[in-house]
Amino acid sequence: MSAAGYLETSDGAKIYYEDHGEGQPILLVHGWLCSSRFWKRNLSELAHAFRVVTLDLRGHGNSSKTLEGHTIRQYARDVRQVIEHLELQDVVLVGWSLGGSVVLSYNKQYGRESRLKALGLIDSSPFPFSPADWNSHVLKGYGYERMHASFAACTADHRKFAVDFTTRMFKQEPSDEDRGWVVAEMMKTPPWIAEAIYSDFLMSDLASTLPSVRVPFIVFAADSGVFPTGIAMGKALADQAPRGTCIPFEDAGHILFYEQPQKFKLALSSFIKAL
Repeated sequence: MSAAGYLETSDGAKIYYEDHGEGQPILLVHGWLCSSRFWKRNLSELAHAFRVVTLDLRGHGNSSKTLEGHTIRQYARDVRQVIEHLELQDVVLVGWSLGGSVVLSYNKQYGRESRLKALGLIDSSPFPFSPADWNSHVLKGYGYERMHASFAACTADHRKFAVDFTTRMFKQEPSDEDRGWVVAEMMKTPPWIAEAIYSDFLMSDLASTLPSVRVPFIVFAADSGVFPTGIAMGKALADQAPRGTCIPFEDAGHILFYEQPQKFKLALSSFIKAL
């Protein structure tokens, strides 16, 4: 089974989603400025054994560029509406980067009614402004001035900002082909949306919810230009959840599932089959 479509949310946003394969459902939530296309090296392999659902968060990719709703909390509500629309149960919900905060917000909001079987984070800081030792985000410790400078750069030259961010995501220098399609996807998110959701991401403390995560919890982590000590951060986050485990990717960067798709597939598959 393979399908694509749009869901209209209760507040009128149009959310693009794709639905591949059959069996145990996995829902993958992308990161900031990204889209469902970032999972293109993972879908076919995972869909041999699982039902894999991806979506474009509002304001990103093929979803509508709404004026409202650009908060982590609302993005999690959009995920809920996709889950209900597709009638998914016992979902393995996995979020990459900013998407990690989205899935933790989802778990916090819906609790025992979450329809979740397990949770996963991929290279994510669930409270980027946190001054805590575990945090590897460049804006650690309430870096407001650097936040403002970053937003000014994004507004002044959106393409250059996307190119620079793309370079930091990869462990090695990306190929011209990879840089081209990644930047093109990032350019689909207007700067005003990028800054609105990232501001909320920075200030949302979802790390504090980790001790209350009741389902099995997996963290995939790497060191890169985005998170220089990402592996140490991933291990620290996994340790905060009662049923947490961390899988380090020494041979990949922030976009670890794209750079090492086979390792990611095997690790995620093993985790799910052991549930």
